[in-house]
Amino acid sequence: MGANFNLKTLTVAIAALSVASVASAAGLDRSGQDITAFLQDGVYAEAVYTYLDADVSGYDKSTPEPKVIGDIAESYDFFRYGVKADINDTFSVGVLYDEPFGAAADYSGKNDFISHEPNPSFGGFIQPNGESTNVEVRTENITGILGAKLGENKNFQVYAGPVAQRVQADVKLRGKAYGQADGYTTHISAAQDYGWLAGVAYSKPEIALQAAITYRSEIDHTLPISETFPALALKQMNTTRVGEIEITTPESVNFDFQTGINPTMLATAKVRWVPWSDFAIVPPLYNQASNLSLVSYDKDQWLVELGLAKRLTPALAVTGTVGWDSGAGNPVTSLGPIEGYYSAGLGAKYNLTENWAVSAGGKYLWFGDAEGQIPNKKVVSNFEDNDGFALGVKLSYQAKQNFN
Repeated sequence: MGANFNLKTLTVAIAALSVASVASAAGLDRSGQDITAFLQDGVYAEAVYTYLDADVSGYDKSTPEPKVIGDIAESYDFFRYGVKADINDTFSVGVLYDEPFGAAADYSGKNDFISHEPNPSFGGFIQPNGESTNVEVRTENITGILGAKLGENKNFQVYAGPVAQRVQADVKLRGKAYGQADGYTTHISAAQDYGWLAGVAYSKPEIALQAAITYRSEIDHTLPISETFPALALKQMNTTRVGEIEITTPESVNFDFQTGINPTMLATAKVRWVPWSDFAIVPPLYNQASNLSLVSYDKDQWLVELGLAKRLTPALAVTGTVGWDSGAGNPVTSLGPIEGYYSAGLGAKYNLTENWAVSAGGKYLWFGDAEGQIPNKKVVSNFEDNDGFALGVKLSYQAKQNFN
């Protein structure tokens, strides 16, 4: 007869790893779009805060001597919330909030990404002195999920639901690295559009086994945009435009797996795929002037993370993870010059009461070396030997429901 690990003895370890499992580096990926809150038993709620600080520095391609580019990665934080409840022993409902995609970069110092003087490439048009290249992108998701458990022992669950998403962005291109695009500025105002998710899960509680695969659809956005392109004045063209931009945030597939190894230890695995090669930001005025997209990627993202969770006492569990993110190609946009990462993380979960628990975790990231390119594919910078760290804390509540 096979070992019975008894799910109750492992409860303190389950989900402890999700705090440290944050901060993807490929494309604009951030939260990893975790849905494991919905897969918990009974009534479950969580609030998660994540902080990430990275050091991304390098050199421009100035001649005869490259100039230093200081740390361009701005620290950022984001939140994730989730609540889930069983309607009966078959149906469950849940609502999740996260901030799935984003970017935060700001150049400084004296290099080819700062406007210091007239740019001779377009007749000495004077840019505001000292302005820097920077970008900020933020998104918000609210997901509703309805699940149904199937089979004689309710081992299978299918789930689906709508997704509401808001996107906004600001980009400034400054410095001679961008040629005639030096001085370009765009503001994309926040607006909301809709997509969906669907998935299937399998569980075997007696060995704490749980596996789930989740698909999230693309979401097509039509967003208000305002642009300024100073160099167009030399071509006697309008230098500003207010209109709309079409942006499609990417689809994704997440696979989440866990199983008990013995009565006090769990093994976990996460795999995520995002086709960033299909994604592009194409502002109308910028595209008219250059026939190029402002941001695009060459490759799709793969993320793999493996972990162990060990229950040390009835109330305390510790966790460890190792991970790999493929990045989205190299060379890559100068607005986010990282080619994936390797990671190692540690975390802990402590049950404050029978229902309430607090978790905390951290992850160290070794970023892949990358060459930064402008939209015409010209390589204008080089970034090497960079790293970062992510910290997270989670408060969770869980209670059993009895429908007998």
